[in-house]
Amino acid sequence: MAAGRFSSSIWNNTPVTQTSARSPVAVFAALGDTTRLRLVERMARRQPLSITQLVSGTEMTRQAVTKHLHVLAHAGLASPSRRGREQLWSLDQKHLDHAREYLDRISRQWDDALSRLKFFAET
Repeated sequence: MAAGRFSSSIWNNTPVTQTSARSPVAVFAALGDTTRLRLVERMARRQPLSITQLVSGTEMTRQAVTKHLHVLAHAGLASPSRRGREQLWSLDQKHLDHAREYLDRISRQWDDALSRLKFFAET
């Protein structure tokens, strides 16, 4: 794997510095915002949800929720659909799974590195 790149099996060799739609940077940036993370949590519990349902019980405006949903959509984490005049939003689990796979891979790399360090420290 080239320096500064993610595994091609997970992220299609997207450079770390690139923030195009569905890149790892866009996914983690979208999840790094508290409001968007709450929207993802709500969509994970029940799908699809209208903007009215997503706003319900919060102090956010429809415009604010819509803005955050578009960021999630750009990252590939949410997608809209229509039911009559209503726009419904659903979570795209695939991109969350890719993020989890990436974090799991990093965790394994750190575990391996710590095991090697422990081996050398004890010998």
